[in-house]
Amino acid sequence: MASKEVEKSRVKRKLRVRGKIHGTEKRPRLSVFRSTGHIYVQAIDDDRGKTLTEASTLSKELRGTLDGLKKIDASKEVGKLLANRLKMIGVEQVVFDRGRYLYHGRVKALADVVRESGLKF
Repeated sequence: MASKEVEKSRVKRKLRVRGKIHGTEKRPRLSVFRSTGHIYVQAIDDDRGKTLTEASTLSKELRGTLDGLKKIDASKEVGKLLANRLKMIGVEQVVFDRGRYLYHGRVKALADVVRESGLKF
């Protein structure tokens, strides 16, 4: 368990990053959360306070296909799934919210695949 000082710095970093970005219906915020075993991403319309779509390593479409993959490769599959779902609802541009995580590793892999799939941020 993290100490109180470490947790305070994590919350402070998250709020600093999130305070600079805002999602709309036409350009939603892609919010990333990663745990030790999974990665989750949501497309959020901050004006209405609604999640437009989501994807994770626990999604039904990906559940059986991720066995044996490395975490970065699983993140790429989640990014592809999310990009397809966003295109289906007509979203072309997004704002990327890395949260408290560095733009590195699984977070970067997810963002790169979303960009390669045609979404702009």
